[in-house]
Amino acid sequence: MDKPVDLVEFETMLLGRYMHLLSPKARGAVGRLDRSAYILLSRIQAEGPMSIGQLSAAFGLDASTLNRQTAAMLRAGIVERIPDPEGGIARKFAMTEEGERRLAADRAENRKGLAKVLTDWTAEEVADFAAQLSRLNRDVERLDGRPWPRE
Repeated sequence: MDKPVDLVEFETMLLGRYMHLLSPKARGAVGRLDRSAYILLSRIQAEGPMSIGQLSAAFGLDASTLNRQTAAMLRAGIVERIPDPEGGIARKFAMTEEGERRLAADRAENRKGLAKVLTDWTAEEVADFAAQLSRLNRDVERLDGRPWPRE
């Protein structure tokens, strides 16, 4: 690992692993969303109801993958199909109250896990780290051509 980019690759690989371990789901908690549902719900929360086509464009996933994922989410009662609020032909997926509750609960648990890890960091260190992560994500999104909506 002679190059800084090698270190970034290695540390982001570990970060992906450790973020999973922070989650109570990794320790056997029941009722947690799986990773794909968490990410899809987060996008629907940010943009509002979305069709399979819109989800495909947002994530670069094929319709068959999204059909499987959204079918599981429908069965779990965390999304529902609704007519397009703008009058389009395609039906859209909207979060249910249960989906909103579970996403909020999972996000709170993720934040709690991160807070434990960052307990000895100063507010400035946390803010600097968040800014660097944001920069990394925005640069990935710029290259991919699929920016994530941010508030």
